[in-house]
Amino acid sequence: MTRAKTILSGMRPTGKLHLGHLVGALENWVALQGEYANYHLIADYHALTTDLDSSGIEGNSFDMVIDWVAAGIDPVRSPIFRQSQVKEHTELHLLFSMLITAARLERNPAVKDQVRDLHIENITYGHLGYPVLQAADILLYKGELVPVGEDQVPHVEIAREIARRFNAQYGTVFPEPEPKLTRFARLPGLDGVDRKMSKSAGNSILLSDQPDQIQAKLRTAVTDPQKVRRNDPGRPEICLVFKYHQRFSPGEVSEIESGCRSGALGCVECKKRIAARLTDVLAPFREKRAELEANPGIIRDILADGEQRARARARMTMGEVHSAMKLG
Repeated sequence: MTRAKTILSGMRPTGKLHLGHLVGALENWVALQGEYANYHLIADYHALTTDLDSSGIEGNSFDMVIDWVAAGIDPVRSPIFRQSQVKEHTELHLLFSMLITAARLERNPAVKDQVRDLHIENITYGHLGYPVLQAADILLYKGELVPVGEDQVPHVEIAREIARRFNAQYGTVFPEPEPKLTRFARLPGLDGVDRKMSKSAGNSILLSDQPDQIQAKLRTAVTDPQKVRRNDPGRPEICLVFKYHQRFSPGEVSEIESGCRSGALGCVECKKRIAARLTDVLAPFREKRAELEANPGIIRDILADGEQRARARARMTMGEVHSAMKLG
């Protein structure tokens, strides 16, 4: 039997997740579970690279794990663990930092983009080196594939370079991870088709939102500014509500598009329809989430088990590293 290739995926702990996370990552992670050996990382160290306030990390981590499991991540097949609870991440990060120059990290376009987008004036040593920590995250579990969008390929290339450098210097220990290019769907926020859905921007629909919250949020959604009254013809191609219909109401897209263009379908009714559809789509998720929230011990057990399994795997890798480097 062919061994399943290993994948490591993760997110920074931001608390409750929104629809953008679902269509952009979670659905893909769930689909990959049957084909690959997946590890799911809560990147709590990475969270500190852009925000030193750690007071909310634990609560946000628990909320995020609840959403992962409610969305279909199976912690039995795919261990879920916090980066900070597997100390080998920091050791391998330190060793890898000896194998790459500051100049190489400064050329990383992904870091440049993040500095620009977050308006960071003074980049820290930890932030500059977070692709090295990311390489340690991946290679600690001998990750062979990394599901990424095109904008994240530079990070994978740094991990490949570090693996090659280590293997050439000390002997072959690590695979060279390959990017598994995934077309991550980009779901726009409630304030326009060109705005990314984000909790910090206040334009998101949370997976945990109740039906009345979904309806209230969608009432504020930006639509075609030229379609003021019901009978006015609309342009669905520029309307974010239509994009939501395309993703969540595929069987009704032709009818909705025709009604919008002719003016027969008003924006108020269109929003009500997508609100009802999202309420139905998220109903199983809300039910599972409520069950997990009522039994927090389940989440603690999931993390304890995932972290035990992750530590066992990490110790094996670091044993190989110490042997190759003749350390200890």
